[in-house]
Formats: sequence, structure tokens, C-alpha cells
Amino acid sequence: MNNKLSVIPDDIVISKIYFIRNQKVMLDRDLAALYGVETKRLKEQVKRNLDRFPEDFMFELTNMEFENWRSQIEMSNAVKMGLRYAPMAFTEHGVLMLSSVLNSGKAIQANIQIMRIFTKTRQLLSDNSDLRIEFEIMKKKIENQGKNIELVFQYVDELMEKKEIIPEREKIGYKK
Repeated sequence: MNNKLSVIPDDIVISKIYFIRNQKVMLDRDLAALYGVETKRLKEQVKRNLDRFPEDFMFELTNMEFENWRSQIEMSNAVKMGLRYAPMAFTEHGVLMLSSVLNSGKAIQANIQIMRIFTKTRQLLSDNSDLRIEFEIMKKKIENQGKNIELVFQYVDELMEKKEIIPEREKIGYKK
């Protein structure tokens, strides 16, 4: 295995992962750049093998999604990149399937690196989920303790009020 081909920094790959339709995806242009092929060639290979890319593997952005995405990047870059058509978005499974239609050494190495990064991000999300659950448990305990403290103060206030309300009794005994 030639590791000289996989010198793309992780942060560059991570910056190419977008969250669209509640899932992590990578766009055709970004994948083509990482694989060292033209976007046109990547799309040709996908279209030749459409049966390998069901909708949960790859989809084309709607006009609204495309406009939202375009507004997030600098328009000058959008013009330079030739972004006139809505890009194809590949889920993690779609990116994995791309490795079966793109066979260059660079594409294979880039694909391996992308898969490792998807795995790392999934693990981070899983770790964060565990922390979030623990945080929620602590939050509930604190809320319950706060309610208990409020209840104690409420009882103390009621006792103080009763003490103030109790009228003085007539004194029994001899009067002077």
C-alpha cells in the first residue's frame, strides 16, 4: 500500500462534509477534487452505474438546497468552481460505493481516508451521545434537589407564618 498517495490533511476532508437532509454528505465536486478526477468524469461513472447508487447513497440537491448551500460559500468561489448545476450529494455509503466505480490509486487512497474520517466522526457523535445522556441524568438529579430545597423552604415559610398567626392566649391566673 502506497501511503504517499494519502497525504490529504484530515481537516480538509472534514471541511468537505456537509449536513444536508439530516445526514452527513460529500458533494461531487469535492470528491472529484480529492480523488484527482474531473467532476464531469465522476458524474459519468455514477450515471453509468446508477443501479449502485440508490437515493440513500446519492441524491441531487433540490434547487432550494442548492441555493442555501451556494449562499454559504463565497459567491466568487462558486463562480470560479462553475457551480451552475445542483451537485450530487453522496452519503457515507455512496462514498464507499464510489470506490467500486473509480479505480485509480489516488481515488482508492482518498476513499480509504474519507471512510476513516466518517468512522471517526460517527464515534465522536456516539461519545457525545453518551455524555449527553449522563448530563441529562445529572440535570434531572439537580432539578429534583432544587425542588426538594424549595419544598423545605416552603415548609419553613409555612411554619413561620403559623407562628405569627397564633394569637396570644389569655393568661390564666391572678390579675394584678
